[in-house]
Amino acid sequence: MQGKTDRSDGTLTLTDSSVPLVQMSSIWKVFDGVPVLQGIDVDLRSGEVHALFGGNGSGKSTTMKILSGVYKADSGEIFVNGKKVYIESPTDAHKIGIYMVPQEPHIFPHLSVEENLLTGLNGPKSELRERVRQMAEEMEFKVSLSSSAGSLSIANQQLLEIIRGLLRDVNVLILDEPTSALTFREVERLFDKIRVLKARGIGIFFISHRLGEILEISQRVTALRNGVVVLNELTENLSPNELVKAVFPERSEAEEKSRHVVQEPERKLSSDTGEPVLKVEELSSEAFDKVSLSVNAGEVVGLAGLVGAGRTELAEAIVGIDEHAEGKVYIDGHLVKNRSPRACQNLGLVYVPEDRHAHGIFLDLPHLYTTTASILPDLGKIFISSSKERAIGENYMNRLKIKANSLYQLARTLSGGNQQKVVLSKALASNPKCIILDEPTRGVDTRAREDVYELIGKLKAQGVGILLISSEMEEIVEFSDRVVVMYQGMIIKRFSEEEITLERVMEASFGMVGEQTL
Repeated sequence: MQGKTDRSDGTLTLTDSSVPLVQMSSIWKVFDGVPVLQGIDVDLRSGEVHALFGGNGSGKSTTMKILSGVYKADSGEIFVNGKKVYIESPTDAHKIGIYMVPQEPHIFPHLSVEENLLTGLNGPKSELRERVRQMAEEMEFKVSLSSSAGSLSIANQQLLEIIRGLLRDVNVLILDEPTSALTFREVERLFDKIRVLKARGIGIFFISHRLGEILEISQRVTALRNGVVVLNELTENLSPNELVKAVFPERSEAEEKSRHVVQEPERKLSSDTGEPVLKVEELSSEAFDKVSLSVNAGEVVGLAGLVGAGRTELAEAIVGIDEHAEGKVYIDGHLVKNRSPRACQNLGLVYVPEDRHAHGIFLDLPHLYTTTASILPDLGKIFISSSKERAIGENYMNRLKIKANSLYQLARTLSGGNQQKVVLSKALASNPKCIILDEPTRGVDTRAREDVYELIGKLKAQGVGILLISSEMEEIVEFSDRVVVMYQGMIIKRFSEEEITLERVMEASFGMVGEQTL
């Protein structure tokens, strides 16, 4: 491959006629009948940092997981140095010089740093150890190779992953959100390493939500929206506003002029009177810092932000799943001193988690048992009243339109949308005053989604406060009375109902506050 060094920083650049290191052409990927990549075209050249940008679910990570062999494309072609290749596993990718550094480093914490680096490499141990030593020195990896990998900082764990790739003689390095858990100084040190790799001719795909970092470190940007490439441009030709607007969802003129209207009973409680049903003061943990917010009766407060902003971690801290968070939480005016999910439920606050399979539902039991799991003490002090339990289950089957053969159909055999409704029924069975909905429509079909939206409207009318966490900005905009936006673990913007627009919420989610890009 021909190239030339023509920049003061030693970056290797290529002429337009040169063959790309990697070219992905017309890549399609479908999960559960839903297309997540729709004909993706993207390429990478030697000595280039090519940023992939887009909102949650846009297809950035999926594209790179196909290139690195984690997923297999349903259709499309991949070329490396102009030659068509077939990548069906990470091992295949490693053999042709492609390595992906995941957002969460995959290390063996109880093995030494050196053992982590040597794992999977073949050859005489003495030669491999010398290669590790030389590479660590070159990348200024200033840790003891004999120390436990689990003792490393996140920054050094990521550097370990990068070195692990370099030891496999990679030409293409994929960095997936590499700065999400790093301090400012750690980011600068990582960028110094990236510049060294660029000068060596290594091509780097850089996935990030942070506009400032993309504009600083990349030479080219590809923006994705709903699995489609919507922009491919030299970074120097782009502004932060142009990048954000590129990933805005396409909306009709009618949709822009009106927000989604949910059918509700005539009576609707005011959301700006009385004591908040949920009040959070200066709540801090490892993932977020000094967060304060409130939710009133009959009000939906949207909690917006991108992956890694700290939204789910905040929700778990509010209800006491994270026991180490510091700060104050008030439920219906009562300070909760020893927070736990049970204590919060007893005071009227329930949480519907993002991952319903891991935390919300008993998959291998009748779905009825999930519905009543939170209220077993109400069904009998010694023996559970089967008739009372069935009555409650039938009520929520009808109320939430749960499609099942019977109350005793195994939850695992229900559709994703009906599983989500079962999780919601468990939360509602305790008659909460406030409910935290974390991605309530993720992975559900259109009909189930509309049912969830209808439920939100009914809960509002009944005076239930709702903290709505959603990665779909349209959902936040359409259903929220107020919006709070988190970015890198902090609340950076608050919007009243009159101020809520899709553009404003998205800009804040990407760290754009006024004319400033964080």
